[in-house]
Amino acid sequence: MSRLTTCCLLSVIVCPLARADDDAEKTYLIVADAPADYQIQGEYTGMLGPEGKQEKVGLQVIAQGDHKFSATRYMGGLPGDGSVGEPKFGAVGETIDGVTKIVAEGIGYAIIARGSAQVFTTDDREMGTLKRVERKSPTLGAKPPAGAVVLFDGSTAEHFERGEITMGNLLAADCESKAKLGDHSMHLEFRTPFKPFARGQARGNSGVYLQGRYECQVLDTFGLEGKNNECGGIYSIAEPAVNACFPPLTWQTYDIDFTAARYEDGKKVVNARTTIKHNGITIHDDLELPHGTPGKLPEEEGPGLLYLQGHGNPVVYRNIWFVRK
Repeated sequence: MSRLTTCCLLSVIVCPLARADDDAEKTYLIVADAPADYQIQGEYTGMLGPEGKQEKVGLQVIAQGDHKFSATRYMGGLPGDGSVGEPKFGAVGETIDGVTKIVAEGIGYAIIARGSAQVFTTDDREMGTLKRVERKSPTLGAKPPAGAVVLFDGSTAEHFERGEITMGNLLAADCESKAKLGDHSMHLEFRTPFKPFARGQARGNSGVYLQGRYECQVLDTFGLEGKNNECGGIYSIAEPAVNACFPPLTWQTYDIDFTAARYEDGKKVVNARTTIKHNGITIHDDLELPHGTPGKLPEEEGPGLLYLQGHGNPVVYRNIWFVRK
């Protein structure tokens, strides 16, 4: 089989666990309440191709509501785990008689059942199997080091203006820290809801505003292109180097190193800079921030607050701490 045929997998046939009517208005907050489509959505990876010529492939399957799916294929593995070259987007499909089929015309297909995707060419030659994986960030649950300032540990929201604990021990979006931050390193964890019928900026929208001035987007953009207004993007400034977004309802991490802008006589002379890891994957490496981003505070001299943007979506946060530099 040629590299072209092996590499261009974008067709998926999915056998869901059960068929049920979805409520187009519903937002799912925990996996236990999510419909069967959620159990198909996710990441698959494995080796494809004839013996001796196999290549590693990653596949992300995205639920679109009403038993519809799309899929994105990566050569070399999943994003941040070996993927190389440009991902292939655009496969679409729907459930018919209990089977969901996502098709890229003239390429091939896979049958997904019981946590694996059996892959075939268009002329039904078997190319291998991709296994469903559930990745976790290597920094998930990271403990604050000595000297860290703990902003939220699940016990109280008192360190935030408008801070509200929800779902037992999680911090609801739309709050800002009482503490002011200059140069610092920060860890936080977030979870977006599952909104299969929503699209674009309505699909689990929030944002982490460094000093209240520079927004690192929080959004369910699993399997999408990774633009500057998608998860991990610095809005209006920079796209993430990798779309490291995990599926919704999965806990994700940001580990941020931030150096504030420098001023002399009230005039900015050095831009702010940041390095950000999303789920342990470096998405911005010593990135210069030439200006502030809209939505909260203007860029100016002095320390600033941490703002967790409220955008009408039930995004939640936990394990938030920082170390002053």
